[in-house]
Amino acid sequence: MAAAEPNLMAISEEDRLRADFYNFLGLVLAGPPDQILLDQMAGLGGDDTDLGKAIQSMARVAKVTKPAAAEREFNTLFIGLGRGELLPYASYYLTGFLNEKPLSQLRQDMAARSITRAPNVYEPEDNVASLMEMMAGLIVGRFGTPASLEDQKMFWARHIGPFAVHFFTDLESADSSVLYASVGAAGRIFMEIEREAFRMSAE
Repeated sequence: MAAAEPNLMAISEEDRLRADFYNFLGLVLAGPPDQILLDQMAGLGGDDTDLGKAIQSMARVAKVTKPAAAEREFNTLFIGLGRGELLPYASYYLTGFLNEKPLSQLRQDMAARSITRAPNVYEPEDNVASLMEMMAGLIVGRFGTPASLEDQKMFWARHIGPFAVHFFTDLESADSSVLYASVGAAGRIFMEIEREAFRMSAE
């Protein structure tokens, strides 16, 4: 997504970490990781929480994964001959078809927030990688003022929450997933944490 420099001044450490993880998911889902990203993934540490354990597992797999293997896995999962094993689009998950109403609604909300598609990106905007990047940008103010918790919740509930757990669960269990099985597990747990946090914020 095209964006201005993020405004980090008013961002809490917790929100910065949330945005970092959204950005990470967006990066690793946008294309196959190169050696630099694999090394960064291998260096990640976790704790005894479910998410921490998933991150530790991802680091272990990344440590023994070569870029060529990661690229083959990515292509099989998301590109394939004609189509990959998974179609990582909100429209597809919510309607069974590409370029449907969820994409139109997303484009309206993007326009309202001055979010524009980067000129070198041709994927529909409801690709999960783009949605992860948008959410990170909203949190840190990459598209202007950092979004309020209420606005974050609204965007998440409209465009990410309805399908993201399902997508990451599918990624975790896909036949071709090895490295991406660990990405799917971490993404699924993170989406569940976000869902619960937004639910609790409404109480």
